[in-house]
Order: sequence, then C-alpha cells, then structure tokens
Amino acid sequence: MRLAGILPENDPDPRIEQAELLKLMPVPVIGFVPQPALEDTNTVSLGNSQDDHGYCDMTVGISYTLWRNPDDRSNPVNLADLDEQARRAIEYVPPWPRPAWLLKDVARMRYPMLWEAVRTTWNRDLTEDSSVRSVLVRHVNDILMNQFRRELRLPDIQGEPPAPIVTGKTVNSRISVLVNGVKMPGGEIDTDPFVYGVGAALPGGGVVTAAIPRRELDRVRIEFSTRT
Repeated sequence: MRLAGILPENDPDPRIEQAELLKLMPVPVIGFVPQPALEDTNTVSLGNSQDDHGYCDMTVGISYTLWRNPDDRSNPVNLADLDEQARRAIEYVPPWPRPAWLLKDVARMRYPMLWEAVRTTWNRDLTEDSSVRSVLVRHVNDILMNQFRRELRLPDIQGEPPAPIVTGKTVNSRISVLVNGVKMPGGEIDTDPFVYGVGAALPGGGVVTAAIPRRELDRVRIEFSTRT
C-alpha cells in the first residue's frame, strides 16, 4: 500500500516511462555536446499540445547538473548556494526506506543545476510562433521568470504573469550555431544581464534553443549534438 506522499522502496524510476514518451518526439532530441562541467542526469521535462489531428507541438527540455570544478567533485566550490530550509530538507532522513533513484536525486540537489538549459521544440504547423526567434524568446523568458524572480523583483509566482522581459527585437539573427558539427544559421539573445540565449533551426525540422545563466556561461561549451 502506498501512503500519501510516501514512495515505496520498489517504486519504479519515472525516467523509464519518460523514456517511452520521448519516443513520440517527431525530431531528434538535442542537447549540449558532452563536456566535463555538465552532467546529463536524464532530468528531462516534456510538454505537448494536441488537437483533433493529433500532436500539434512538442517540447523536450534537458536540465544539467553543473560541476564548477569537474576534476574534483568533492571540492566545496561545486556545492549549490542553499538556504537553511533547503539544506535541512536534503539532509532529512525519513523513518522509511526510499527508492534508490530518489536517494540519488536528493543527493544531486546539493549541486547547482542548469534548469531546462536546452530545449528541442517541434511544431507541426510552421508559423511565426515556431520560428527560431519566437521559440528562443519564449525559452529565455521562461528561465528568467522561473529562476531570476528575486533579481527581477517579479511578483509572487501565483499572481498575474508579468510582461515578457525579452522580445524578438533583442534577437541577433546573424550568427551560426554548431549542431552535430555543422554550422547552422541561428539567433542569439545577448542583451539580458542574467541569461544568455542561443538557438537554431534543425535540418530535419524543429528548433534547438539554450538559455544559460550568465554567471555560469564561461563554464559551458555552446555546441549541440543529438542526445542519445
């Protein structure tokens, strides 16, 4: 029997079901190329919309654990800046066993994460809303409004959504982006003080975008490849 809020020790890892859902994505999922500072821990988010004709759009977001000193993961510089409440929650050990995958997820919370750093977005119908410009603007605004609310002095997240912080006018469309070793025409947002954004159309359809906090930008190699 499962008690409210308590996962049994043998509860399956939700990533197993998630991997099956990822197979529905009509285009390959793209991530950063493998690099020492970023660890892909299969922390993936999925979103989609449907109509009478099936799926009309799908988005896959990939989050990464960030290692500021990847050569020495025990170095305290790798730890996230947590408040006391968050630290106590991570260190709390309940009087019941927990699934192994959950224990790993809790331990990983000690380290900073680049939340939804890379997104692959597919739209069945090609419109201005599915362009690199529009998809990149939405991605950067999502990161700003979810990760930088305090810095931007935004109201409570339960209130009315604020106006977009960056717009299509801020996109520089005169850059190229490396995807699977090939230079693709792309766009970037390099005007916001908190987040840098970059994106490109994919050869087989869809758009890849990345939104990276500027404080971590020097640690990230901005190059993309198909995620296995």
